[in-house]
Amino acid sequence: MSRKRVAVLISGRGSNMAALIDAAKDKNYPAEIVLVASNRPDAGGLAAARDAGIAAEAVDHTQFNKDRPAFERALQAVLEAHRIDLICLAGFMRLLSPGFVEQWQNRMLNIHPALLPAFKGLDTHKRALDAGAKVHGATVHFVVPEMDAGPVIMQGAVKVRDDDNEQSLAARVLAVEHRIYPEALRLVAEGRVRIVDGRCLIDGVPAPDASQIEPADPV
Repeated sequence: MSRKRVAVLISGRGSNMAALIDAAKDKNYPAEIVLVASNRPDAGGLAAARDAGIAAEAVDHTQFNKDRPAFERALQAVLEAHRIDLICLAGFMRLLSPGFVEQWQNRMLNIHPALLPAFKGLDTHKRALDAGAKVHGATVHFVVPEMDAGPVIMQGAVKVRDDDNEQSLAARVLAVEHRIYPEALRLVAEGRVRIVDGRCLIDGVPAPDASQIEPADPV
């Protein structure tokens, strides 16, 4: 089976991008990272992608005078030029229009630093601590027009420690992100994920929800 051609969209340093690139170095991995694109020309991840021998392009959103359709047309043209099969969002800080999302329905993944549907949006670690959450984590999901609401492909959990602050909790969750994103992309690229009634089935079995996930760290 030919490897799926993947674009990673970033706005910053791209730490999850790096995890995906590392996973795809294995020739048996079913996806190949062929493009990294950013809405910010100064995004640190672009240089890292070039250093890894991967095409890196900027589609600077500030050049479109807040004309989101024009920005998305330019982005789509770059994706088409590289014959992209799947998109992975990795810290891409632009909201995409419903029309763009629907073009990539079931072919665009995102990673979110919380156990969805809890803590959608920003500042997830602070909100988890403020809420007294005992378990926190990360979610890989398909992108739908509603933010952080798409079908869950995979989750990973960590226990919240009594002495945690935002930084310590974020660091442990980031380690989980780097583990589950490549694995979720593998499942999608291998064609093992189907969406039935708004939920992901992995090899015909429902993806486990957060209550079924064993926290990754024992402490």
